[in-house]
Amino acid sequence: MAETDIAKRASFDIIRYAQAWEDADILCAALRPGPNDTVVSIASAGDNALALLAEGAERVIAVDLNPTQLACVRMRMAMYRTHSHEEFLELMGSRPSGRRRHLLEHSAAQLSDEDQAFWAAIKEDVATYGVGGVGKFERYFRTFREWVLPFVHNKDTIEALLRPRGAPERDAFYDKSWNIWGWRTLVKVFFSRFVMGRLGRDPAFFDHVEGGPSAQVARLTRKALVEQDPSMNPYLHWILKGCHGEALPRALELERFETIRDRLDRLEVRLCTVETLTEEGVKADAFNLSDIFEYMSPQAHEDAYASILAAARPGARIAYWNMMAPRRVPASLADRVTTDAALEAKLKPLDKAFFYSDFVIETVT
Repeated sequence: MAETDIAKRASFDIIRYAQAWEDADILCAALRPGPNDTVVSIASAGDNALALLAEGAERVIAVDLNPTQLACVRMRMAMYRTHSHEEFLELMGSRPSGRRRHLLEHSAAQLSDEDQAFWAAIKEDVATYGVGGVGKFERYFRTFREWVLPFVHNKDTIEALLRPRGAPERDAFYDKSWNIWGWRTLVKVFFSRFVMGRLGRDPAFFDHVEGGPSAQVARLTRKALVEQDPSMNPYLHWILKGCHGEALPRALELERFETIRDRLDRLEVRLCTVETLTEEGVKADAFNLSDIFEYMSPQAHEDAYASILAAARPGARIAYWNMMAPRRVPASLADRVTTDAALEAKLKPLDKAFFYSDFVIETVT
């Protein structure tokens, strides 16, 4: 099966991502799910599938090859059902809390025995870091925040970076106070292919890319710290402070909380691939594919894309990210989709998940 190409090379028995690290704001603007639509979403930790649910889709199918990622989705669903918005943010790790053990027990009681055992085994980590802080990628950023960044920038400098200010002031602060020699050296080392592969992503995720991520991180950091407003970026807040602060990802915002809670029966959680859905005859109107193509060989990419097209209704929207491997519709299938270049150009500058090099929006013709 094409989409299981990466499963042969990487381990899928740990939480890799305890929260979604793609910007749901631009994702929802790209996919625009309607009230009668079926949406297929790579599950990850569930945040972006839930954000799409809040847009009004009739059905959202969250799929993943990693059963621990689906445990994260089911925990999210239990958290929406059992907690107030304030409690939800505390348990998530978005806000400080001294009662996460109690909140976790309350949510876990809604889950299967297997899921309860899974969360009980990591309850101390949840108590310390929140449900959104217990993945490998989050540990990578925690190492960066607690053991590496302090050698370059102190807490006052970090707070100053995240303070609201105009673009000219951000530009001056970046050049004078942030982008110093120590920061540039840190980026080259900590965001190298070797370190990121060992501590952040699985090394197999780099099999089909050339070069390393450090140069790209250095280039795109200026976008996040100068061109955009850092004070409004939840992903940057978590990287630098280990919480979301006042900036929240789309699915965690108060205005969508009750909507998501009320629509949870429309969310399906599936341990499978998009190809599996195709074999079952599922037809979808929109696809959130995260950055799955980045991990695939060119042939696996072509096979996976063909499976997606087989599951797509005419007019279906497809959205996905690239970090380092440039992936778009394979040439052999290019006559079956159109690229929404205008919408891409509008949304890419707004992408708060600044470490991605490209955001692709395609429509099935």
